[in-house]
Amino acid sequence: MIDGLLILLLFQFLGEVLIHLTGLPLPAPVVGMVLLLFALMLGVPGMGKVSEAAGALIRHITLLIFPLGVGIVLQWHRYQDNALALAVSVVFGTLIALLLVTLLLKVLLRRSSHGGGGDSRHG
Repeated sequence: MIDGLLILLLFQFLGEVLIHLTGLPLPAPVVGMVLLLFALMLGVPGMGKVSEAAGALIRHITLLIFPLGVGIVLQWHRYQDNALALAVSVVFGTLIALLLVTLLLKVLLRRSSHGGGGDSRHG
């Protein structure tokens, strides 16, 4: 699992370097994750180790998000002027995400039940 965490950190570092060199107005961790996605799609050796590390991080996601919530509460005076816009964005963004995931799941399940997956196994 340590190898997987090191790979994840390597891609975050690569994102930081790329943003620093290019000056792109993007979050470096997002750029690192896009680079990781490309590496996974290209089948770069060693990428299988990322799965276990990513699973461990996802299992403990609440520990990673908790400091963000505390920071918002402690810095509320900075967000107070835009509270309504933030609340509307969060609520509608969540609803749109739920709707899109639901629609995508329905399409994928329908395709899977019609044998569109190309897999001839049953059971």
